[in-house]
Amino acid sequence: MNKKIKIMKYLKYIVLSVFSMTVSSCGEDFLSPKPISSITADTFYSSEKELETAVINMYDGIQGINSTSNDDNHGVQEEYILTEMRTDNSGTRSGEGEPARLESYSVESTNSTVANYYSSFYNIIFRAHVVLENLGVADSQRDRFEGEAKFVRAYAYFNLVRLFGEVPMPTSVVLQDNEGVLFTRIGTSTIYDLIVDDLTTAVANLDNTYKTRASQAAAQALLAKVHLTLGEYNEALPLLEPVISSMEFDLEENFEDIYEISNERNEEIIFAIGYDGVNQTDSQLFSAEMTANGRTSGLNYLPQNMISALENIGGAERAAASYQEDPKPQYAGFFQTKKFIPNGNPEASDPTIGGNDWIVLRYADVLLMHVEAIMAGNPSTSDGGAIASFQKVRDRAGLTDLVTTITAQELLDERRVELAFENHRFFDLIRFGVAETVLGDWADDQGYNFSVTDLLLPIPQREINLSKGQLDQNPGY
Repeated sequence: MNKKIKIMKYLKYIVLSVFSMTVSSCGEDFLSPKPISSITADTFYSSEKELETAVINMYDGIQGINSTSNDDNHGVQEEYILTEMRTDNSGTRSGEGEPARLESYSVESTNSTVANYYSSFYNIIFRAHVVLENLGVADSQRDRFEGEAKFVRAYAYFNLVRLFGEVPMPTSVVLQDNEGVLFTRIGTSTIYDLIVDDLTTAVANLDNTYKTRASQAAAQALLAKVHLTLGEYNEALPLLEPVISSMEFDLEENFEDIYEISNERNEEIIFAIGYDGVNQTDSQLFSAEMTANGRTSGLNYLPQNMISALENIGGAERAAASYQEDPKPQYAGFFQTKKFIPNGNPEASDPTIGGNDWIVLRYADVLLMHVEAIMAGNPSTSDGGAIASFQKVRDRAGLTDLVTTITAQELLDERRVELAFENHRFFDLIRFGVAETVLGDWADDQGYNFSVTDLLLPIPQREINLSKGQLDQNPGY
């Protein structure tokens, strides 16, 4: 029996996190997924051109569906709720709903935002496996497609392991007779080994053609961040230096220009998730949910702690480009980010059809990681290379006083104000080894109950139920 079926037909397959979905020949976003109890794989490709639709489909998975229904995989669109809003960077306006449970460290295993992210990222991994298992039909682009698929898989596992700890780690499309792999949690060191191997392949196989698809520089920067997370500073440094010396990337002259929608995919952007504000299918909702002049749903509001950091550490230019008071009179005195105002238009007729790209990696992050790699876990550095990278970021912000020594706290503060609301703060606090202290103090100030077990999210209860007891829960839930 010939299992190859033409991509021009609708291709039915079942996603890793026990979801079924249908994709069209155009590589458009998947239709409404439904929970089921087993996995099959009938997605095969017969040509390189067809396989490229599967490659594009990986990025569609990261892009996610623009909707308010948790039956739809939202991809990266709600990541800020799981990261920024679990730190001292932002929170809810009213303290109500599931996002507020994350904000206050009282999240439960039935939280639908957590479950959606978990299933979305296993969906992304499934899509990467479909590409990897069909590389035999590729010709001139085989290495590129492999590099892209392994970059995407590594990106997904890196986020999952940092947010959930030990997780299942399928490394291929899972068939019905082997679905137990979906419910077996794997040690973090093994997961990191796969991530490193995948990104090493991506570095070797890719160039810098794209900004909204995997590239060599994106793989180098992401792999460097993986090594920094593991405390492997000597491994990170030689990955960052080629990105800096390549002269292919630079800081935008004006900080606010990074986020100007007419200037998207500028020279500072290394990897972004692309969106289109013209139609619902390729648009996003996060701009309306998390920004001033959006829908003002009550998410991603700045506490005074963050406002003070932007004003006193970030400087006037970054502060002005990063946040503003909610313009609606009924919410006077509340402040939201303005980095991703829907379609760059404060008066957008429908802010829920956002076309702003989501920035995953940009050059300023690379420069600050360069400082971190040179500092190598020490309390400070006066190294000339570190000073040059740090000074460049500060100079762009209009803070031109000469730096002679950088402390770990100064670097962490700089990352906070430079990369605010871009989903770095939570992971930075963990990587710098201060998450328990900073978030514990923050929780005390807000009247929340925080413990070290809150650094990991719960495994979604739905997955535990589907596993029939094979999946165990994280401590504290």
